[in-house]
Amino acid sequence: MDLKTNTIAGWVLGACGAALGLAIAGGMIFHGERPEKMGYAIEGVEEAGAGGAPEVAIASLLPTADAAKGAEVFKKCAACHTINQGGANGIGPNLYHTLGEPIGQGKGGFAFTDALKAVGGNWDFEKMDAWLRSPRKFAPGTKMTFAGLANAEDRANLLVYLNAQGSNLPLPAAPAAAAAGGDAAPEAVQNVTDDVRGETGAVANTGTPASGAPSVDPQAAIEGEKSPVK
Repeated sequence: MDLKTNTIAGWVLGACGAALGLAIAGGMIFHGERPEKMGYAIEGVEEAGAGGAPEVAIASLLPTADAAKGAEVFKKCAACHTINQGGANGIGPNLYHTLGEPIGQGKGGFAFTDALKAVGGNWDFEKMDAWLRSPRKFAPGTKMTFAGLANAEDRANLLVYLNAQGSNLPLPAAPAAAAAGGDAAPEAVQNVTDDVRGETGAVANTGTPASGAPSVDPQAAIEGEKSPVK
């Protein structure tokens, strides 16, 4: 090759090397990771480090729940459901007098999926709470497309509103009293409560602990075991 060709080849190789170096440096500087604090709330996505917080029992929220606030929450459902007595079925069934009724049955012949029919039993507060939290986990294969309500207070408010629409069931016992009974939760409810991910069921809580979160120093723990009890 002549001098001109060698010069061109040298410039091409140099440019490639520079581009590769910039790409590597850029990847080291501008690496992507979950922020410590979300810029804005995304329903169903938990804050980093919040996965260990225990879920509040819905029975403990119902006594102070507000049906008027539940009516506001129901507006999210109104595109597919009516709730007035004698209301027509739409994309979803009319929801008047739903609590206490058999799951996946009635409602003027509404075409429920086999997945929901297979759950069995009646709609009580526990099952309805699990359904509202994640329909797809409660009845895998359901045609219900709503992702669910992540906020427990919203679900409690909606539950007392639904109950006031023709059902009027007594509120369930407080969590301590219910625990004494020893009854296991239905399988459909366990499908929802056993999932450790966010409410959408699609985003795992894999973030690192937030800045300032307490941690355990292994050496401090050892020293603490050696210290006498005071």
